[in-house]
Formats: sequence, C-alpha cells, structure tokens
Amino acid sequence: MSEPLLKITGLRIEAGGTDGWSEIVHGIDLQLQRGKILGLVGESGAGKSTIGLAAMGYTRDGCRISGGEILFDGIDMRQVPEAQHRELLGARIAYVAQSAAASFNPAHRLIDQHCESALEHGLVAREQARRDAVELYRKISLPEPEAIGERYPHQVSGGQLQRIMTAMAMSCRPDLIIFDEPTTALDVTTQIDVLLTIRELVREFQVAAIYISHDLAVVAQMADEVMVLKDGHMVERGDKRQVIAQPQADYTRSLWAVRNLACEARPPVADDQQPLLELRGIRAGYGNKQVLDDVSLTVFPGRTLAIVGESGSGKSTLGRCITGALPSREGSILFRGAPLAGHYAKRSRDELRAIQMIYQMADTALNPRHRVGDIVGRPLQFYGGLSAARRDERTRELLSAVGLEPGRFMARRPGELSGGQKQRVGIARALAADPAVIVCDEITSALDQLVAEGILRLIDDLKQSLGVTYLFITHDLSVVKSIADDVLVLKAGRVVDFGEKQRVFTPPCDSYVTRLLDSMPQMDPDWLDGLSQRGVA
Repeated sequence: MSEPLLKITGLRIEAGGTDGWSEIVHGIDLQLQRGKILGLVGESGAGKSTIGLAAMGYTRDGCRISGGEILFDGIDMRQVPEAQHRELLGARIAYVAQSAAASFNPAHRLIDQHCESALEHGLVAREQARRDAVELYRKISLPEPEAIGERYPHQVSGGQLQRIMTAMAMSCRPDLIIFDEPTTALDVTTQIDVLLTIRELVREFQVAAIYISHDLAVVAQMADEVMVLKDGHMVERGDKRQVIAQPQADYTRSLWAVRNLACEARPPVADDQQPLLELRGIRAGYGNKQVLDDVSLTVFPGRTLAIVGESGSGKSTLGRCITGALPSREGSILFRGAPLAGHYAKRSRDELRAIQMIYQMADTALNPRHRVGDIVGRPLQFYGGLSAARRDERTRELLSAVGLEPGRFMARRPGELSGGQKQRVGIARALAADPAVIVCDEITSALDQLVAEGILRLIDDLKQSLGVTYLFITHDLSVVKSIADDVLVLKAGRVVDFGEKQRVFTPPCDSYVTRLLDSMPQMDPDWLDGLSQRGVA
C-alpha cells in the first residue's frame, strides 16, 4: 500500500476556559489514502468537527493543538509556514460546511464565488475557471448548468446550493476534502442527490475525504472506514461493513440501537371524537409566490400529526399559518370548533396560549442575554400572571419535567448549554403557556442521534402524561415512523395524502410517498448503489 495522504498520530487538542486549558481530543491516530473516505461518527461533543478541522492544521478560536503530529502528503501541518499553509487551503485541502446557505455571500453570483479560489491560487484564467464550473455543474446534474451559476444564493434550493458548494470544493482539484455534516438539513430525496454527487466526485478525482456525520445510515453509504468517537476518545475503528454488522464496543452498539426507537402508538380516533384543530382550504404564500394551495386537515386531541415533504413543499409555511405568524390568503382555521383569526395580533391571549411553537434552531430561538429561568418564566407571567414566587416554583417544575436540573440550569444563559439542552429549554418554554397544541418545526434535525432520541422520548412522554397535541414538521421519515399517529404529506404546497400513519405508509402507497420511503437511507452499505442502479435517485 502507498504512503497515506493524511497521517495523524497522537493528536491532542485543548480548549481554553476560565479555569485554564482542558483537553478535549485525547491522542487520536488515523490514516487516509487517496480515493478513500473515512467516516467520523459520534454524538455532539465527541470531537468530530474538531478533528476534521485539525486535519487542515486549523482549530477554532479558543482551542489549540497541544500534541501529536499531522502530516499531509509529508508536510507537517503544525510546523508549515503561514504562507505555505494558505497556499494549501482551498487548493489542495478543501472544506464543505454543514450549512451552504450560511457559507455563500448573498451579494455575489454563485459562479463568481465558485471561481474565486482557483483564481486566487493562480491555477487557471477566469474564462477557463467559469467553463470548468459549468462542466462540474453538468457532471453533478444541476438544472441549467450554463445558467445556474449566474444566480444568487437565495435563487436556488438548499439541495442545489449544497451541490454547488461541493462542486466549488472541487474547483482546484484538491487532494483532501473535509465534509462536515453536508446533508443534515436536507430532505431525503435532495440528500440522495448530494450523496451521489460527493461519491462520484471522490471516485473520479481520487480525492481523500473525511465525512463527518451523526447520521449512521449516511455514513454507511459514504465511508470506506468508520471511526466512532466519544468525548474526544476513539471508541472503535474499522471497515464499515464490520463496524455495522459486528460492532465491538458497547457504545457503538448503543448508537446503532437508537435507530430502532419506537414510541407508544395511540388508539384509532373514535367516531364521536371532536377535532381540536381544523384547516379548511388554506392558501398562503409570500409576495407573488403562492406556497400552499387548498390545504385541509383535521387534528384530534392527544395525537401527533407529522407534516412531511421535500424542501419547498410548504411544511414550515403551514406551521406559520397555524400559529398566526403568516395570515392565509384563503381558507379558515378552527380551534375547538371556533374560527381563529389569521394574524396572531388579532387572536386573544387564550388563543395565543393554546398554540405554541418549538423552533428548529434553538441557537437563534433563545435570547442569548437572558438566563434560562427568565426564558421559561416569561410566558408563565405573560399567560398566567403568576407571582414571582409561584413563577419561580413553576419554572423549576418545568425544567425538571424536561430533564434539566433547576439548580444547575436556572442561572445559565443559552451560550452555556449544549444543543440538546437548548432544545429542552425551548420545550419547557412552550409548555409554560400550558398549550393544547405545540408545533415542532424540525426540532431534531440539527441534533445527533442520541440527543435526538432523548428529545423524541421526552416529546412522547409529555404527550402521554399531559395530553399535548403535536404538529411535528420534519423531513426525517425515521422520526415520523417513531412518533407519529397521523401523517400529512405535502408536495409543492398541495396535499398528496393524509391519514393514519399505518395506512399512509402501507403499500400500495401514493407514488410520491413511495419515493420518499425509498429515499430513506438504510444501514445496508449497498443501499445507495442499489438505489442508483434502480433509477430511484
């Protein structure tokens, strides 16, 4: 076997804090050959992204590499002069971020951003860089490859933007690419397009890649080898087939078991049961763009309705209509048989209290300046008018209910919490209003599988104990199969199917539902190849 392109030995990384430096990555070893993909798997805080960045000779602010050796094609990345390091990054080592939308400059056309690295490194002339960009767009099956680069980032879909970012990483024909959760926020059908793009480019150009993900089924499709990490330690490493079929470590087996989560099913709706929430003929949109077209649904008390569909299907728009954040253009919303005003400002305080929302990104949904106790306590005061003592007592009860010890968390601010802890605070804040309905908008999409499992179990426990009704917006059909009682399938703003989960997902299904189900990544390492051969992707 030839010398590895990347060789890391005894890597140690420290993070700085008020108490000095503490080690967060503990003596990691890895090797990576050209044309191979190493999958890094583990829960939040395992060190996946930290190790991926260290392969580039880089650490985030507040961290430092304290030990070990990082050799890229024989170059010591810890000792390389700064000018040479800059020449390597972008040209020979590329990085694909989790959020393409946050990584592109909204003020510049896509093709100009694509060509920037090759031009900066003086590899080709501008016209050649543009021709190469179009050829890459054509290779990865982007629509209108000659024209799509002339658009701005907001003028293409999330999946197209992620594929363009992957093509951009290839603009200098690098030897190593770090893929950091590149498909986490994508729906299942778009995800397949991106995964196939990545694999095709890695194989054709014999690029070495590190693929970071908390989605085990995705890693099963992408990686040749898998490294499982926990708290900065390597737990297990090996050929992906061996690690998937016969994991050696208890921790690895626990990660695999999370995929089998199944919450308690509710009995069928009784014939005489009255609906809690009804939508009739909803049409809604933004400006001249219509997003929802004649959407109707019925939600019964104590049940979970999953709202699914591809990006752009109108899932989040529907949630905004229900909460009153976006008034519908046509149609009506009834709560317990009485009509609700389209705009939240025209709803009574009791109507506002009855329908609450938990947001996808807890980072932006929680005020970073406020303490947890105040974040949860404010709706208690707004809706319940509780005294300070009773508000404090109820806040403690709610934090305990979502698995956060009040004594540890009341005085903390969001920046001192993990992603899963922030999402639990968001749940407690929604519960503080004592709602009848909670709209959950992709609340587990950015969480690793162990943390997501905890959140889903919490959601289900609260449904059983408090009788809360959920509208659960998600693109993850494995989550739908775990927690939903009923399913609404949207495509391009129209209802494809609606009913009890068992009926909607039992063959023969609607062709679009079948496509969604077929697009769910499986732990079978050959699943993506088989999907491509059958022409599903």
